[in-house]
Amino acid sequence: MGSTLPAYWRLLVSYAVLIDGGFLKRKLGTPREPMTLEHVELFIDRLRSHPALASERLHRIYWYDAHPLEGSAQRPLNGGKVDFSRTSLAQSSHKLFQGLCALPYVSVRRGELVLRGWRIRQGKLPAHENAVTLEAGDIEPNIQQKGVDMRIGLDIASLTMKRHVNTIVLVTGDSDFVPAMKFARREGAQLFLVTLGHPVRQLMIEHADLLLDLTPTADANPQANAA
Repeated sequence: MGSTLPAYWRLLVSYAVLIDGGFLKRKLGTPREPMTLEHVELFIDRLRSHPALASERLHRIYWYDAHPLEGSAQRPLNGGKVDFSRTSLAQSSHKLFQGLCALPYVSVRRGELVLRGWRIRQGKLPAHENAVTLEAGDIEPNIQQKGVDMRIGLDIASLTMKRHVNTIVLVTGDSDFVPAMKFARREGAQLFLVTLGHPVRQLMIEHADLLLDLTPTADANPQANAA
């Protein structure tokens, strides 16, 4: 559409990218090889180069994620004390946050993580035994994320109602955002959805104007490129 519009009008046509950070981490990284800032930069470059966006003006990229868990807690079953701020996951998350804040046109929206007690690791609880013997390593922290989904929904509403952008590009696989997607379209904005090949509910497809095909590939992985 952008290529058929006069040049002065194309300057007025803008889009914002809203990225569910937890979702992108799961799609572009693994527990053993977490997503890095370079992964994010390559993904952003691919997204901005998509034919549906290449001729439009980027307003801003919003990154939504929870700040690493701080503090310490005593593990059950005499498992000792764990300092969450010193874990490799927390340190890599801090590094990623610092890098994201330095990227042009990127605004970081932080939620928070809270410890909701402890739980038995998946596969450690036998299905047909009355008595179960557990060790400290069989227990893991039950960490929950707060505030991220709310911030995404509020920003979708604000961007569309204030007419800051014409198009919302939402990167997620979470169907909880369907009401916000419907709101954006009712307010006159277009809603582009990026699921990176993740299977989503049909309701999300129904309330998106366009599904951008950006499935994870080797060229989105810096390590694959170096091989």
